[in-house]
Amino acid sequence: PLSGIRGAAQLLEPGLQDDDRALTQLICSETDRICTLVDRMEVFGDERPLETAPLNIHSVLGHVKALAETGFGQGVRISEDYDPSLPPVLGHRDKLVQAFLNLVKNAVEAVEQDKDGGRVVLKTAFRPGVRLSVPGSEPRVGLPLMIQVEDNGPGIQDGMMQHLFDPFVTTKRTGTGLGLALVAKIISDHGGIIECESEPRRTVFRVLLPLHDTRGQETR
Repeated sequence: PLSGIRGAAQLLEPGLQDDDRALTQLICSETDRICTLVDRMEVFGDERPLETAPLNIHSVLGHVKALAETGFGQGVRISEDYDPSLPPVLGHRDKLVQAFLNLVKNAVEAVEQDKDGGRVVLKTAFRPGVRLSVPGSEPRVGLPLMIQVEDNGPGIQDGMMQHLFDPFVTTKRTGTGLGLALVAKIISDHGGIIECESEPRRTVFRVLLPLHDTRGQETR
């Protein structure tokens, strides 16, 4: 139906006056926006198992950092604090890139008004003693791989914290409210969890993932 609406608007456009032509262009742009929104919502209903492989998470983060620095993050200082001993992550590279790209984009948007002191830090650590409850798993699961995105922006409003990963929750004028919900879905599909802590001048999104051993199984 949406493609039909867009097509009809395009057919009408050549014979219209400027004011009416602007309306058909608005119809086309809004139709495109709705199509994009629907496509993103379909991800939440996708229950197919991920095609995973052992990944170097630092390679994933390096790709995300390069995308940010050449695009939306130009002018913002993005630094790294990596644990070089971090073992491989069992994951889907493209989906993990998308998840961490969303987190870095949020961090950049939080600090981009601070022209002098805005910074984003990508950090990893191996924490072997961490065992937490994961939705869908009865016993506590070992989640020793920590990847976090930290910024020194103004912080998140208290009233937003408990709904942060719910769909359609956003403080941005042009936001869809699907970015963090999508991140949470991707991390959950990888057997992990995402946490957030925030105060003025320090917001941290912390991803905890299970360990992938040499036999290709997640360590539980």
